[in-house]
Amino acid sequence: MIRITDQYFWNFVFGLFFVLLAVMGAIILDTESRIPYTDLTLLDYTIITLATWRVIRLFVYDALTKFIREQFYDVQKVGKGFSLVKPASGPRRTLADLFSCPWCFGVWSAASVTFFYLLFPIFQFFAIFLAISAVATFLQLLTNMIGWQAEKLKNEVEG
Repeated sequence: MIRITDQYFWNFVFGLFFVLLAVMGAIILDTESRIPYTDLTLLDYTIITLATWRVIRLFVYDALTKFIREQFYDVQKVGKGFSLVKPASGPRRTLADLFSCPWCFGVWSAASVTFFYLLFPIFQFFAIFLAISAVATFLQLLTNMIGWQAEKLKNEVEG
């Protein structure tokens, strides 16, 4: 049996808000886009995809934007220290869930990056910058993974 909570309401409100923004964005892009979406090349899609991936990592994982994510959490006293916990319900809970879920945040990021890429010529520079950063981030993660695997293998051989 599904339990109805007020959190479903807030998830619905934010989902409706996203749909409204997407519809408004499509209407704006229909008349104002610098590149019609039908004219996007594979290079454009690659840049948009990599820029979106980098924006997701920036807002969901990076320390630089931790202060944004923390605004949606409650502070809870734990022993002599403090801990951040998601609110039990309400709009802050929905935003905390959004900023902690790469799949959820990815939809918002993809819509935003695509909108700005198609609308503002200057954003192409930022999208390329983000795309290059995404590739560099991926290479760093790959390098770390290879290093960890090599260290694990070395420890197994020595042990």
